[in-house]
Amino acid sequence: MQLLLTCAELGLGHVNRIIPLGKKLQKRGRKLHFISGGIAYQLLKKEFENVYPCAPISWYESPRGIMPSISLLNILLPLPWYDYKHGKLKLKASNSTETVRRYYDVRKHVSKIRPDLIISDGDIISLRLGKKWKIPSIYITNIIRPTYRFPALLTPGERFTERYVKRCVKIIVPDIPKYTLCEYNLGNLDELGIREKVEFVGTFSDMKYERGSEKHIFAPISGPTGTKAKLARTIIPVLSSLESKSIVSLGEPDNKSTKRFGNCEVYGWLNKDQRKEYMKNAKIVIFSGGHGTCFEVIKHRKPSICIPTQPEQMGNARKLDELKCSIYVENKRQLKSTIEEIEEKIEFYKRNVERLSEYSSRFKGLDSAVTVVENTLQS
Repeated sequence: MQLLLTCAELGLGHVNRIIPLGKKLQKRGRKLHFISGGIAYQLLKKEFENVYPCAPISWYESPRGIMPSISLLNILLPLPWYDYKHGKLKLKASNSTETVRRYYDVRKHVSKIRPDLIISDGDIISLRLGKKWKIPSIYITNIIRPTYRFPALLTPGERFTERYVKRCVKIIVPDIPKYTLCEYNLGNLDELGIREKVEFVGTFSDMKYERGSEKHIFAPISGPTGTKAKLARTIIPVLSSLESKSIVSLGEPDNKSTKRFGNCEVYGWLNKDQRKEYMKNAKIVIFSGGHGTCFEVIKHRKPSICIPTQPEQMGNARKLDELKCSIYVENKRQLKSTIEEIEEKIEFYKRNVERLSEYSSRFKGLDSAVTVVENTLQS
């Protein structure tokens, strides 16, 4: 049997789930094919054979981050856009054009592969083709119907994509029941009529706890270029004004520089092992609220501060705030006062995140996801 794994490239959370899942399935002797675009395609090429490119889809962004209002215009209209990486003014294609290009790219590969099962992480187009050609599909997601600060103008598009999600054989949510971090991004599963299809398997990450030294504040910055620039401008000035030692990672793979601003050390890029060590040895973590990083912070049992830049992260940040494991902030002024608040109540927040970590560690998300895939193949 041939399996096709596809993923979106809006952030690296999707490909960071597809890669370990693919490796697990590969060890079980499954014949695998992969499709994605952008950086996700490049990362998949480093790990697997049979990896095919497709046109990427991206939001419109500026140094202030992703701009919802302009992104809405960009759905239908091409717009001038500054490429910060190459220092050039370009014309960004409309999302409609990107979607059409991606559709035909994916269709071309699917028609050749003729997979027995499609496994999609955030890629709706492959689900649409699965429905059209009657190929069973499994969807991996932490977002179905966002309900927290989601732009109303995007609701019709969200409802349109739901029709393909509902047709999936199974929907794998890499999150935990009872204290579901992506609760505000899933919506009411009973109202959607998909409760019986949804499997809360737990995070795909290893949740084994290792005690650290708690000697600095750590801020891993991630996301698209504009979003990272916005976070850096918010976080670095605040941390550089503190007496406490702090570490910031800008999340730029090609940037090997290291700079110091007061007691704040800023790294262009940290490899996986470096990031793990800085996370393990932190007393407080400051991050944007991405789903994968939420569980990374929980694994290391760190009180945290969330500065979300888009609705999905806002929903995660609100949930962590409600669980009293983190505090949701939106600007420099709030960030500075919140660091002081967390330090004053550090034991309170540590106890809460420790309980959540112990509960989360009961679930072996990757193994459970593989079981869902294997059971689907056998049914």
